[in-house]
Amino acid sequence: MPDLGGQSVRRRRLAAELRRLRERAGLTGDQVAEGLGWSGSKISRIELNRIGVKLADLRKLLDLYGVSPAHRADLEALASEPVGTGLLDVQSSGLTAELSTLIDEETEAKSVWTWEPQLVPGLLQTESYARAVIAGWTAIMPTPREEVERRVEARLARQRLLVRDPPLELLTVIDESVLHRKIGSGSVMREQLEHLVTVGRMPSIRLQILALGGDHPIGTGSFNYMQFTQRHTVPLNEIVNVEQLARNYQIYQESETLQYQVAFRRLAELALAPDDSRAVILQAIRETWPDS
Repeated sequence: MPDLGGQSVRRRRLAAELRRLRERAGLTGDQVAEGLGWSGSKISRIELNRIGVKLADLRKLLDLYGVSPAHRADLEALASEPVGTGLLDVQSSGLTAELSTLIDEETEAKSVWTWEPQLVPGLLQTESYARAVIAGWTAIMPTPREEVERRVEARLARQRLLVRDPPLELLTVIDESVLHRKIGSGSVMREQLEHLVTVGRMPSIRLQILALGGDHPIGTGSFNYMQFTQRHTVPLNEIVNVEQLARNYQIYQESETLQYQVAFRRLAELALAPDDSRAVILQAIRETWPDS
């Protein structure tokens, strides 16, 4: 499948591995900089992924760290991978940096765990529902039509991850209130809930509803917990994307992402099983959004 996004995930993967290799070699950032004749801040900026690393500089670092030929080849291959632009060129589409980063992360993720207490998750939204969601925000914050179209296009393009080979594994827990919260018109809601019933039967998607009458273990807003496979033998730790009113932000610290993992597992334990969740969605269609 063509790459949806840019290279921020692979750069982060490479940056984290370079830091690990330096620490394994027992060197400080200042010692590395002095040995290579670089500025004191260059190592820090590379390891924090604030700047990329040129192939020539990468080779100098790998020489200094005594990296084996096989692992060296993997790291050089990772650094040399071209930026994909197949389904959605986020560089030129004018999307926010936060959304571009989210797209990039979802593209490389093997699985995404999503908690959504207010809206249908973006990966499962119909076009009409997505437009209604975006329209609600643009009514408060006037937005050029071109930007609205870019956001809708991006949201729909992201959903192609669910049908790639192999598909992105999506585990989602949705609060039951979402099924009854009017977004757009009644027909928009009916179409959206019918779509949830359909995609909920896909083998790679596990959709659960957290019942209103059940326990509610957390009071936080929506988040995405993403897990990744190794690439060129270079691992990448889990990433959490948290959505706020004006921006998204990412959490990379392992001690923090673990808390979101534990929270989601508890949500999934308390939520209805997929078959029971499907029954609740069908009931909402019949009772709240009947065909007019």
